[in-house]
Amino acid sequence: MRLLLLNKPFQVLTRFSRADERRTLADCVTAPGLYPAGRLDYDSEGLLLLTDDGILQAQISDPRHALQKTYWAQVEGAPTPAQLAKLRAGVLLPDGLTRPAGAKTLLEPPNLWTREPPIRYRAQIPTGWLELSLREGRNRQVRRMTAAVGLPTLRLIRASIGPFDLTGLAPGDSRDASPGEIATLRTLLSASGRPASARPASPPRAPARSSGAGRPSSGKRGPDRPR
Repeated sequence: MRLLLLNKPFQVLTRFSRADERRTLADCVTAPGLYPAGRLDYDSEGLLLLTDDGILQAQISDPRHALQKTYWAQVEGAPTPAQLAKLRAGVLLPDGLTRPAGAKTLLEPPNLWTREPPIRYRAQIPTGWLELSLREGRNRQVRRMTAAVGLPTLRLIRASIGPFDLTGLAPGDSRDASPGEIATLRTLLSASGRPASARPASPPRAPARSSGAGRPSSGKRGPDRPR
């Protein structure tokens, strides 16, 4: 069994098949038989897990396992205590109230790399950084939450998934999880989810134009949505 940690660059689709000129995971990962466990938008960056283990893939992707994911969001405007309180308490979106989330301001994420192309700065409008920790996976949830409290997201980086983070990974870099790290992940998942029988990993379903999904799609949506 193999579990790969990838720092997905900006403007890379979370799938291997290429339907147009946009970059895909095939530009970053050459090892065969690995499939993404969950999704990450085309216009988002950061940590993505890939595996050849179908059970692990399903458990990581399924929000019912409540695996915590942490994001760094560069937002338009200077976050206020009132806006942070709204994010922590839950934000009412068209598809319902979000679960309570961790939310705090950052001066800047540690070891932040330059994005190409960079965000568009507006001289009269400040920007700030938020760290948000979620245990659910709605479609483009972080962007919708920050917009709902008046802080549109300009740049979004997934910093961690469960026990894994971006330490030592530049954009496009990857590494294998150690046996000890995989054991820790399985413990977290078994404590929060349901047991399942073994099966091989499979391509994610229903690629959206903005985020992609995986090697050929079945046309149905998977349980974890891009952000």
